[in-house]
Amino acid sequence: MYEHTLTDGTLWLTRPTGADIDRIVECCQDPEVGHWTTIPVPYTRSDAEEFLDKVVAPTWAGNAAVWALRTAPDGPVEGMLGLHTRGPGVCEIGFWLTEGHRGKGLMTRAITLACDFAFDPDGLALDRITWRAMVGNHPSAAAVRRVGFHYEGLARQGGIQRGTRVDEWHAARLASDPGVFAEGWPADIAPR
Repeated sequence: MYEHTLTDGTLWLTRPTGADIDRIVECCQDPEVGHWTTIPVPYTRSDAEEFLDKVVAPTWAGNAAVWALRTAPDGPVEGMLGLHTRGPGVCEIGFWLTEGHRGKGLMTRAITLACDFAFDPDGLALDRITWRAMVGNHPSAAAVRRVGFHYEGLARQGGIQRGTRVDEWHAARLASDPGVFAEGWPADIAPR
């Protein structure tokens, strides 16, 4: 697939490049990013280089995408959002955001842009986008719930983070689901 930059005029999603390596390393020093993701901790320059070579490049070569979140067309990386292939017509979404930009609606905007592109027949033409997060990652759950992801349950020890099994919440959005607040989530996971 060829690269696609997505924007709503406030947020730009672009492919991360080698010019972003130092900023990616800086962002991944945030303890919250390390706590809720599977990135190596500590995160080094070689980890960022490997991310670009072994995650970003193959993703764009297939029917998926990894974007850097920017608040200006040529601005610094303020987060990352990826759609990773999980079978025909299915991708899994994953994301993180820098501390200074959390709680301002940027991730909701980013997920909306990515889902619109992913479900568009002229985009990725996906049927389903899955999401999973370690139990306790309430901000991530709230972000996907706001854009139409439906809660599908708890996977006990369903994930692995740096060699340790962790419980995960699971949700998904279908191409036919509207991109609006999804009902039916347990109140203690992602309240209104």
